[in-house]
Amino acid sequence: MYDVAIIGAGVIGCAIARELSRYQLQVLLLEKDIDVGVGATKANSGIVHGGYTATHGTLKGELVVKGNRMYRQLEEELNFGFRQTGSLVVAFTDEEREILAQLQANGEKNGVQDLRILQREEALAREPALNPAIVAALYCGETGITSPYEFCIALAENAVANGVTLALNNEVKHIESKAQGFQLVTGADTYQARYVINAAGVYADTIAAMVGAQNFTILPRKGQYLLLSRGTGSLVNHVVFQTPGPQGKGVLVTSTYWGNLMLGPNAEDVTDR
Repeated sequence: MYDVAIIGAGVIGCAIARELSRYQLQVLLLEKDIDVGVGATKANSGIVHGGYTATHGTLKGELVVKGNRMYRQLEEELNFGFRQTGSLVVAFTDEEREILAQLQANGEKNGVQDLRILQREEALAREPALNPAIVAALYCGETGITSPYEFCIALAENAVANGVTLALNNEVKHIESKAQGFQLVTGADTYQARYVINAAGVYADTIAAMVGAQNFTILPRKGQYLLLSRGTGSLVNHVVFQTPGPQGKGVLVTSTYWGNLMLGPNAEDVTDR
């Protein structure tokens, strides 16, 4: 009997496993694939967001700032690759400049520090490769970049070193409520746990439905990036964003932690998770 079973060994599941490994608990980390971090965790922008876009008063608005400030200590402890670069949200019109002011006000309410609007000349001095047609940019000094898959691997390795049981190739097929917890049936084995944590990513609704929680559905969306060769990331000094619009944040330009210039993403609704 495990005290806690975590379903999903992406970055969230591995972070939870590492945190629980600090305590005298028997923890099981279940993953359907052949390794940790092979879903959305492995292929994303790797940006540690500053926290100015998440709406103030929401849980995301609170946690994004707290999470951002954990990365420095996590990097010291796990050495996975993190660098604080700062970010720029660029505006090309007076209307977009007004959106920058709204983002700044929202970020300040969230507690974001080192957040200010730069005029055109200062923005171009910080980031010479920007289009000179810009009129202003919102600078956030707290934004950073990380190696997302190495972060996940480091969390998992530390959790396992602390006693967490990692069970790969174990897709959860069925969950049954028992008197003292839950029985989890996978494609490889059957496990007992007092508590279950759902960290299954785009399959989280499928897992929730196994215990009767059918009140939400995940509609998957994917994005594609252009990833250039190593060394091209030196073309930019910051993470550079478009001014967000009704359809989202738009395309970004950044260096990866290992120095590849990356541009994207687009957004596609998909049916295959």
